[in-house]
Amino acid sequence: MTLASLSPQAALPSPSTAVWQLGPVPIRAYALCIIAGIVLACWVTERRLRQRGVAPGAVLDIAVWAVPAGIIGARIYHVVTSPEKYFGAGGDPMKAFAIWEGGLGIWGAVAGGALGAWIAARQLGIPFGVVADALAPGLPLAQAVGRIGNWFNNELFGGRTTLPWGLEIHRMDPDNPGHALRDDAGQPILEPGLYQPTFLYEALWNLGVVALVLILDRRLKLGRGRAFALYVMGYTVGRFWIELMRTDEANQILGVRLNVWTAALVFLGALIYFVRVRGPRDYLIPLGPATTTPPPTSDLSQVDLSERETPTRAAAPEGYRVVSEEQYAAWQDTGVVPPANDDDSRPDDGQPSDDTAAADLTPSDDEPVDEPSAARTDRADATGARPADRDS
Repeated sequence: MTLASLSPQAALPSPSTAVWQLGPVPIRAYALCIIAGIVLACWVTERRLRQRGVAPGAVLDIAVWAVPAGIIGARIYHVVTSPEKYFGAGGDPMKAFAIWEGGLGIWGAVAGGALGAWIAARQLGIPFGVVADALAPGLPLAQAVGRIGNWFNNELFGGRTTLPWGLEIHRMDPDNPGHALRDDAGQPILEPGLYQPTFLYEALWNLGVVALVLILDRRLKLGRGRAFALYVMGYTVGRFWIELMRTDEANQILGVRLNVWTAALVFLGALIYFVRVRGPRDYLIPLGPATTTPPPTSDLSQVDLSERETPTRAAAPEGYRVVSEEQYAAWQDTGVVPPANDDDSRPDDGQPSDDTAAADLTPSDDEPVDEPSAARTDRADATGARPADRDS
């Protein structure tokens, strides 16, 4: 028995409809997948920002800028790299705005989203590296979900295959996007043979990148944008070989698809950044009235902020201070805010200065003792932030 004879039993069907009408409103599977991916990415990013000391809800402020900028950047990249579809002979320039029909370039999405996140980070007073590293596993997760939209659209598949698995492809109706052509009996028309499900390969690869970033970031405590660089390297390696399998129309350079060249160049850029950039991970603490003596253990046991109602974030954006992991841990464990003075700074190499060593966090016996639980509670109320669980 040949592999080809096994293929029909392992055929992955494709949907014949990618658009449903809810009254006059079209519900598009592609758009739903994109939205679901964005929601998941925001959820992961929010959790990771909280682990780094950022106030609750900051991801929403970031998403307001990053999501629209990412979608615009993705569409611009697609249109620029495939202009003949819209401006060539028989092309329709207005179709350049029809993102619901597919056609979003990940390279433009990352570039545009990064620009939007950078603008938001500046407005919030959060180091951009903190935001980028928090987003690193959420972005490939969103991409994996988004690839399901390509399955609904019957697009981004590879060449014919005789492997024990393959993808069925419908002939889509150009005059009725999102619907397959049908024969006289009303049955959707399939293309002959089975095809490589490259959209599925990329979705599974992206899930592997999510695991890679989470595992290495936990073990190595990556910071300064290095977790994001790791995501870029992981994704581009997969995109390189998957892109070579695709058969959809694409511009080429020296006989190789443009996206293959892009993947290789972006990988090299991310690798250089990952190797050259050093320094510990940044953590944020909210500024506020500091205690000068660590609270007794008995008092700390009575302070449980986990069940507190989330306070207002009004003062949070400009009330942060960047500290080292050791300082952040000391702040969580004792409630002591490291002293803010001219000597308490982080040099360009990212290493804490001698003046910000752990010894500096030990208060003098001459200093007065504030009431610990009240001071820590007031700090949370004033800044809208509360101690987050440490990133283990």
